[in-house]
Amino acid sequence: MNSIIQQIMVHANNTNRSTDELLQLLNTSLIKDISIPTAAAVNDVLLLLQIQNGSSLFNIRLVSCKDIKAAYPNSPSGYFHVNSRNIYCNMGELCGQDGGWTRIAYLDMTDITQNCPSGLEELMTGGIRVCRRENKYGGCRSNVFQTNGISYSQICGKVVGYQKGTPDAVHNGININGTYLDGVSITRGSLRQHVWSYMAGLRSDSSSDHACPCNTGTTDTVPSFVGEHYYCESGTNSAPSYGTVYTGDPLWDGNNCPSVEAPCCTGTGLPWFFRDYGNATITDYIELRVCGNSNWDNEDTPVQLYEIYVK
Repeated sequence: MNSIIQQIMVHANNTNRSTDELLQLLNTSLIKDISIPTAAAVNDVLLLLQIQNGSSLFNIRLVSCKDIKAAYPNSPSGYFHVNSRNIYCNMGELCGQDGGWTRIAYLDMTDITQNCPSGLEELMTGGIRVCRRENKYGGCRSNVFQTNGISYSQICGKVVGYQKGTPDAVHNGININGTYLDGVSITRGSLRQHVWSYMAGLRSDSSSDHACPCNTGTTDTVPSFVGEHYYCESGTNSAPSYGTVYTGDPLWDGNNCPSVEAPCCTGTGLPWFFRDYGNATITDYIELRVCGNSNWDNEDTPVQLYEIYVK
């Protein structure tokens, strides 16, 4: 590896390349010149590289995608090898913010090579693969995503799911550790702090009990710890049936929100959520729970996709 770094430095010095061009050198002819065998090795070089700054050399320790973006502004989105781990970086704009996002959670069941994570089990319905709660009884099924020492102050993510049966959107009087919603709860830290809630309402043409709290005329409210940080939709515009998965209308995409549900689909970021904690320095893990207070023969919100980034 030291030999490779030396070759890169000689090449950069001899050709008067700038710091910003080093990444392009690694990704094009220079790779062939020095015969780096794999993309992981290329990224190892990136992270160990000594960058010339005037007459002095200094080492850069890169831990997160934000660090990589700062050191190499022209870095493309993709996988980088950092601290013996491969991480995926989104270097483009996300949630209205500049790039440098580190992805800590990802599931896409449209990819046949992917499987449901622990706590969830696969369900094939209407030709669509989704992940539902592993146990048919009520409660939450949890997945924890470590940040591995990365500090962050912003969280951006999205969830795609479907309504099954008769979900009730929100259950007041239950704290953040319980089944306070039918849907997906995203929190951070061991003493759970709310990040975002994705709720599934009973039906989109109703403002009665169990409808989305954002529906026109509803009297249902969200717990104080949720506040405005939630999305809610229903997958059907009529009385739902037990056991039916409404694959024709994915939840939380801001589309097909007729009648009284229209206010629920005005969020500018749908289906993406965004939390900005200002100058805070956070290293908490992120937890995603799929919840329902009844068995999944009655109600459930199986998920097809989730994606969470920190910066």
